[in-house]
Amino acid sequence: MEWVETTGRTIDEAKNAALEMLGVDVDDAEFEILEEPKPGLFGRTRGEARVRARVRPTQVRPKTERRDRRRGGRSEGNRSEGSRNEGGRERSGSKGPRTGGQGGERKPRQERAPRAPREEREPREERPKGDPVDPAVVGAQAVSFLEGVTNAFGLSAKVVLVREDEEMEVQVNGDDLGLLVGPKGNTLLALQDLTRVVAQRRLGDHDTRLRVDVAGYRERRRDALSRFAMKVASDVMETGKPRVLEPMASADRKVVHDTLAEVAGVSTRSRGEDPYRQIVVEPAAD
Repeated sequence: MEWVETTGRTIDEAKNAALEMLGVDVDDAEFEILEEPKPGLFGRTRGEARVRARVRPTQVRPKTERRDRRRGGRSEGNRSEGSRNEGGRERSGSKGPRTGGQGGERKPRQERAPRAPREEREPREERPKGDPVDPAVVGAQAVSFLEGVTNAFGLSAKVVLVREDEEMEVQVNGDDLGLLVGPKGNTLLALQDLTRVVAQRRLGDHDTRLRVDVAGYRERRRDALSRFAMKVASDVMETGKPRVLEPMASADRKVVHDTLAEVAGVSTRSRGEDPYRQIVVEPAAD
């Protein structure tokens, strides 16, 4: 299991954040304290706690121990079988050797022909891309699909297509549409992926850029992330210490990168792999 790195105002807060990311209890995780808050004036603390954590690896039993256990089980089975034979009795329900037919003889196993090496197998034929798909057809298919989704959920919504050349956004507008957004927009991202499958992949479209928005969530999310990124940048410049943000989706990471690209004094970089990829905001090199 890979290590995750979290921060907090206290060590316990940073550990709790790591446990939420790993999805385990404290007894199933191990921690490394990278940085502790420093005491300041009037009982306040400076900086923040930073810890590394991972799921505690399970100990694998040595091969010799497993081998001894298997041998012990077989020997005990042989002894118990021998004790029954010494008594001269056999259980009426005991099973005899398997037979392959009425003659009582086992059928010989048919040997399979060896598989050809990978390089000798016939290569798969690549599916031709075909002619470009009309973006209008892609947009109409996306609108039809999302209208069906809202009707299936019993929601009152209006689906609108906004198109600029080969870029289009399908907007689902209405009230009480939080079900289609989900926590941190995760349901919206899943809905967008499904729409792309229906409207692009099935039609063989490779050129159109398609997005889905619900009740203006993307714009509100972009504004909130921009304000949060500016606050983090201010803290980094004030303390001179880097700040590791919680894992984000690629679209959210792009907003943070774009917002801080024009801020002097800080730089951003990404680390880790999805879905745990994080942004590190750190003081810019002189």
